[in-house]
Parts: sequence; structure tokens; C-alpha cells
Amino acid sequence: MTPDANLFEIENLHFGYPQRRVLQGLALSLAPGRFYGLLGPNGCGKTTLLDLMAGLRQPARGTIRFKGRRLNTYPRRALAREMAMVPQDFYISFPFAVQDVVMMGRYPHLKRFAHPGAEDRRRVAAAMAATDTRRFARRPVTALSGGERQRVVFARALAQDTGVLLLDEATANLDIRHTLDLLNRVRDNVREGRQTVIAVFQDVNLAAMYCDEMLFIKDGRIAEQGPTDAVMRAQTLLAIYGVEGHIRPHADDGRPQVDFRR
Repeated sequence: MTPDANLFEIENLHFGYPQRRVLQGLALSLAPGRFYGLLGPNGCGKTTLLDLMAGLRQPARGTIRFKGRRLNTYPRRALAREMAMVPQDFYISFPFAVQDVVMMGRYPHLKRFAHPGAEDRRRVAAAMAATDTRRFARRPVTALSGGERQRVVFARALAQDTGVLLLDEATANLDIRHTLDLLNRVRDNVREGRQTVIAVFQDVNLAAMYCDEMLFIKDGRIAEQGPTDAVMRAQTLLAIYGVEGHIRPHADDGRPQVDFRR
């Protein structure tokens, strides 16, 4: 990929379910090294778009290119070395130990039939430290609370050590401290040039605190996209959500925040 090339190029993307259309002619270009927030009303297609970008679903029509190459031409294992995903719902029925679940993030990097080595164990340990999951490393993942389990799957994605991280409401089940800790961690990865983050948010203010750019989806298309300071406006929120609010600067760093009118 050349320095000026986009990481993702999406053209005329269509996708729907038997009872309804979701994405209708969506077009999108994303550059590397940015923290992007995907926002919009419930059911607008945020999770669907993320699944399509991860290769978990196939579009009905349209093209998704990743690093200049059609996404559907990547083998699954090769794609797993490029991008990791933290889903909003993580379910596992077998009582794997937590540390074994996190180690699953290293499998795309292992040769066939190879066992994890020292570097794999180091990355797993670092990911568990970053997510505050070391203290229950040997516990079965099925015995954890929803928030603890979410941190485990976050740790697995960090251990995967990919250039792209996709977050689908990844902090929705977390308390405030762990939410800020993990978003600080991935924001630092972006600032240091190690990662591009594309995250679905429901909380507009949380997204504005962390995202370099915000993308609002409505009626199956990108309705508004741009730097956070430029698109976080009262008229945007009224057009997308049908709610009124007042935009003010955050007390710490001046980033835009909204006070909604009841």
C-alpha cells in the first residue's frame, strides 16, 4: 500500500435482511492511522457495516477494497493477521480458561501445527495486563460476568496484534474505569502509528472524546463524515437522531461535547 492510499475503499455497498434493507449504495473511504467512530440510530447498519468490513458477511452488491485489494480475495487466516474485532456480543459455551481464550488471538500468526512460543506468551501477558484480566487468567471464561468476559475478548483482540482494530460497542458492558482505560490504550496505539481503529458507538460524547473522525449513518448511507470538531454540531445531531442539544467544549481538552435537551 502506497503512503497516500486509503486503507478501505467502499463503493455502492448494498446489504439487507429478508424483511428489510440496511445499506443502500453506501460509499466510504478511510485512511490509515486514524480513530474513526461509526454512529447513528439503532438499526441503521453500523454493526452490519463493521461485519462487512471484517469479511464476516458478504455484500449483496458493491465492492469493499482493503489495502487496494478486494476484501473477498483475502484468505481468512491472512485477513486475521490484518484486522481484529471485538464484537458487542461474545458467547462461548465451552469453559476454556481465560488465558487460553486470549491465546486464540495468536493463532493467525502461528504456523500450522506449531505451538505458541515465547513471543506469543509475551503478547498474551501484555494484553491481559492492559485489560486487567490477569487475576482470573485460569478461571473458565463461562464463569465470568458480562463485563469481565468483554475484557477477555478485548484482550484477545489486542494479543492478535493487527494493524486494524474493529470495535462494535466494545465497551458497552464495561464500567467507567475500564472503558476509559481501554479506549485510552487503543487511542495511544493510533497516535503512535501502530493501529487504525474503527469503532461503533452509541454514546456520542464518548465518541467525540476519542475519535479523530466521526461517520454518521442514516437511511443506509453515510449522511455525515469528517473531523470530529467539524461534524459534531447541533444540526447534525438533530438531522441524524431528531434530538436537540447544545455543543460545548470539554473542560480538559476542548473537544466537543453535547448537552441534550430533554
